[in-house]
Amino acid sequence: MPEFVKVAKTGDIAPGEAKAVDIGVKRIAIFNIEGTYHAIEDTCTHRGGPLSEGMVVGNEVTCPWHGAVFDVTTGSVLGLPAPRSVASYPVRIEGDDIELEL
Repeated sequence: MPEFVKVAKTGDIAPGEAKAVDIGVKRIAIFNIEGTYHAIEDTCTHRGGPLSEGMVVGNEVTCPWHGAVFDVTTGSVLGLPAPRSVASYPVRIEGDDIELEL
């Protein structure tokens, strides 16, 4: 059964920025888009680039390795060369804690 797990504090991620967290074997990127937090798999489906290190513009992140573009709100791939979307995770804020449903 899915449960929420505390992964970061809201003050850890500035607006327009991202942070990678490791939860078990999963590496997840958390994005702060104008005060709303979103979480997607951190590994680009093209060659494994770290999406948390990519450039964020609006709701889109560009992989720093080869330029694939993903929607940080859904994990959907928006631009090649990535062949498929990445997983997205529900986020909730409890006080100043960021929690992900896993």
